[in-house]
Amino acid sequence: MQQQGFFTPLLKQMRAGVDLISALDVDLMTPEALLFQTGYLTIHKSNLSLSGNLNFTLGYPNQEVEQSLNASLLAAYTGDAGRAEAHRLRLEDLLANNDLMALRDLFQSFFASIPYQWYTNNQIAQYEGYYASVFYSFFAALGLDTQVEDATNLGRIDLALKACERIYLFEFKVVESAPGGRALQQIKDKGYADKYRVQGLPIYLIGVEFSKEQRNVVGFEVELFVPG
Repeated sequence: MQQQGFFTPLLKQMRAGVDLISALDVDLMTPEALLFQTGYLTIHKSNLSLSGNLNFTLGYPNQEVEQSLNASLLAAYTGDAGRAEAHRLRLEDLLANNDLMALRDLFQSFFASIPYQWYTNNQIAQYEGYYASVFYSFFAALGLDTQVEDATNLGRIDLALKACERIYLFEFKVVESAPGGRALQQIKDKGYADKYRVQGLPIYLIGVEFSKEQRNVVGFEVELFVPG
């Protein structure tokens, strides 16, 4: 999954055909086929396409499997399971205390711990999806309520997190691909928070910016949503 730059949040709900889930050749398997064959993914529903072909919607069997897989992914990123676990537990404390600036420091520390060899001949750091995957794996490894690319009438929220009676909306940008400050501004311009107002919980808008050269978080803006 690391080598192929797989966008791991897709595993919560993804489409697959018969050929993919019946693949048995390990050398030719896609990540999702291997995860299905090993029980990390299961069939949530099936249906016939207009052409009469059977296809499936895959997802995790349960929350425990989702947590376990994402905890393993975090350990794989650094090659240090103990360090990944320490970061994960630290995240839980920070969310409980709503310490969002320390959250920025935590993610900077984690990205800094990923060995440079991991990026060798791998262009994944060029893309926002890689950074979104790492954030998602942290929250999923805690068993938190996450929605990735949650659709609204004006676009898709990169990551929506509900924790500790608060809602956090994340937008991710690579600064070499967009001007600085655009991540938070996009959340505001698109009115992403409007979808969540009915829940009556505090909503935090968080714009996270990355540098593909530094391979780390270089911008982290937070704003409490105030209905107009």
